[in-house]
Amino acid sequence: MFSWRLTHRNLIRPSLTRHFSSPSFMDSVQKSFAALQLNPTSVSHSSTTSPDAWRDALATAQDVPASFELVKTLVYKPKTAKTAVPVPVVVVARESASVNSAAIGKKLNLKDLRLASEDLLKDFFSLDKDSLSPLALNESTFPKVITVVDASIATSSAPLALHALSSSSTIFLSSSDLFKYLRTLETDDVTLRELDLQNLDPATPASASTSKAPAKDAKIEGAVQIAIGVKKEVLLKADMLDYYNVSGCYILKPWSFSIWEEIQKWFDAEIKELGVQNSYFPMFISSKVLEREKDHIEGFSPEVAWVTKAGNSDLEEPIAIRPTSETVMYPYYAKWIKSHRDLPLKLNQWNSVVRWEFKNPQPFLRTREFLWQEGHTAHLTKEEADIEVRQILDLYRRVYEELLAVPVIPGIKSDKEKFAGGLYTTTVEGFIPTTGRGIQGGTSHSLGQNFSRPEMFNIVVEDPTDPTNQRKTYVWQNSWGLSTRTIGVMVMVHGDNQGLVLPPRVASIQVVIVPCGITVNTDAETRTKIENACDELAKMLKKAGLRAKADLRDDKTPGYKFNDWEQKGVPLRLEIGPNDLAKQQTLGVRRDNGVKNPIPLQNISSAVSQLLDTIQGDMFKRAQETYNSRLKEVTKWEDVVPNLDAKNVVVLPWCEVEACEDDIKERSAKASEPTDERAPSAGAKSLAIPFDQSRWTPIEPGKTKCPACGRDAKRWTMFGRSY
Repeated sequence: MFSWRLTHRNLIRPSLTRHFSSPSFMDSVQKSFAALQLNPTSVSHSSTTSPDAWRDALATAQDVPASFELVKTLVYKPKTAKTAVPVPVVVVARESASVNSAAIGKKLNLKDLRLASEDLLKDFFSLDKDSLSPLALNESTFPKVITVVDASIATSSAPLALHALSSSSTIFLSSSDLFKYLRTLETDDVTLRELDLQNLDPATPASASTSKAPAKDAKIEGAVQIAIGVKKEVLLKADMLDYYNVSGCYILKPWSFSIWEEIQKWFDAEIKELGVQNSYFPMFISSKVLEREKDHIEGFSPEVAWVTKAGNSDLEEPIAIRPTSETVMYPYYAKWIKSHRDLPLKLNQWNSVVRWEFKNPQPFLRTREFLWQEGHTAHLTKEEADIEVRQILDLYRRVYEELLAVPVIPGIKSDKEKFAGGLYTTTVEGFIPTTGRGIQGGTSHSLGQNFSRPEMFNIVVEDPTDPTNQRKTYVWQNSWGLSTRTIGVMVMVHGDNQGLVLPPRVASIQVVIVPCGITVNTDAETRTKIENACDELAKMLKKAGLRAKADLRDDKTPGYKFNDWEQKGVPLRLEIGPNDLAKQQTLGVRRDNGVKNPIPLQNISSAVSQLLDTIQGDMFKRAQETYNSRLKEVTKWEDVVPNLDAKNVVVLPWCEVEACEDDIKERSAKASEPTDERAPSAGAKSLAIPFDQSRWTPIEPGKTKCPACGRDAKRWTMFGRSY
């Protein structure tokens, strides 16, 4: 658990006065802080107008806590009679929380909540939206508004970052201190409204809770799930990443990068068995080359980052930073491939690409720069290329299922969803239970001969089946890629309210050993004996090929260590205390399910190895059972949206007509309940046509109809909301 008190002592500032210009803050809020004996830290930074910019500003400011959570304050105006004065609704929530104004309105019996105008904010608070925070609520403003606080804020262990009534100043409070401050504003007539925003039912109006104590069961569904999904503070506390001073970019710290290394090591060995060689091509692409294949690059063009200056000089021609490498590599394939004897050419590179994403960048899932591998191969025949497409896709399946314990479904994309410029795209599709959304895990594309033709890159060889050696043939090409999104999918599927849950095969520390039963009264000899036993056990496990660590930090309690390693997701904790030494055993605690069992020290390396295999298998089995239970066979249109709203993926007998695909997305979006503000699309898109059609009722040609349009169905197809 994050220790606010320990951190708080180190962050005390002599005075907040210089940071706040609002007289009302000086007169009321600061007096309340003094009366409550609160002395939080504050920092000044550049002015900000968005959450990402706010984080970026804090990333470069001094005296900022190592981890924190942004708090947003939204003001809504309800619909009232023209002669009535509207009472604003102030909503205080985690920045990452979904705020459904319709559901809040129904809970409060208010109609048509709309975001308040700048004029209303200035009238009530004398602030703009970028400076607003819960601190705008004081003895004067609190009685004039309805204040709603997300109950899950009470569960936050990280300091809360609030605008200090200025877009260029931030104050950090603990969740308990924030509630303490707001409680001082309550009167007999006006109290806080605590709502569990994550689990509000917009269909059922009811009175809001006015209880003055945080809800006992207040929790965030999918608390570690990345962005609609992983709460970013969890990734910070688990030491997975840190923010960078360029918005949408993140630093992968060793705890997460080591997972990517395990994936890289396994996959690299497998593709080398297939004859693939690693190479590296420059990241820069001239505009002429990039625009050479307009159809291919069209989908990337809004996200291409351009270099236009070198020092103070403008470049004669803008240079793009690669969003993908087809146009980088294929001119050289044409240069290197002169004969069918030069085939197949199989190259892969481990690199980063840049796609200037504007739709809410999220760690691992959608970042402006990300790591991946991209394979590009050239073959003499379609048959040979087709075989490799499926070989690579199966390796992607194994990465997810065998390393990350994440079930995926292999299939083919619809023509609408295939790779731009490709012949067809195969995919492994994952599923995030807490949001009910599908997620593309990795893709292997057949490019056909589209890139090798004369109008493109002209990669041509003589046809070896022609005895005259006069006939030419264009090569068949594939491309395939897997990125650090894998880490995000793993975290979303396995994480819980305590933090990460890492599968043993990719955890950089599989086993942590914690000395226990040591108190201030423990004599030095006993303490040394216990710590030595932990250290020796770690060495023994390492010799057996396991990744183990003894946590011998003398400034942390066992409870602190338990929580620290649980947040980081270490698969197995071993505890050793005086009684364990006497019994020649250790107490094993599984991270995935919390089960505790004593393990004899005799033959412990073998026992721990087997237990880690069991944990790996159990994690996959649980995730697979959940995925299977959320795949709903649907043959009637009226069943589609209810199943989507119930967080399922619907599997339809589909006609495979693009117009029908568009119609499914549009109609399902219009009929759906409001969804998370960070993933506004409520429409169902085609996710994949599974290769394995045997798990569903056989389609009868001419009889089985597409439930969306009534045409003859061809294959069962997964439709769902997606990332």
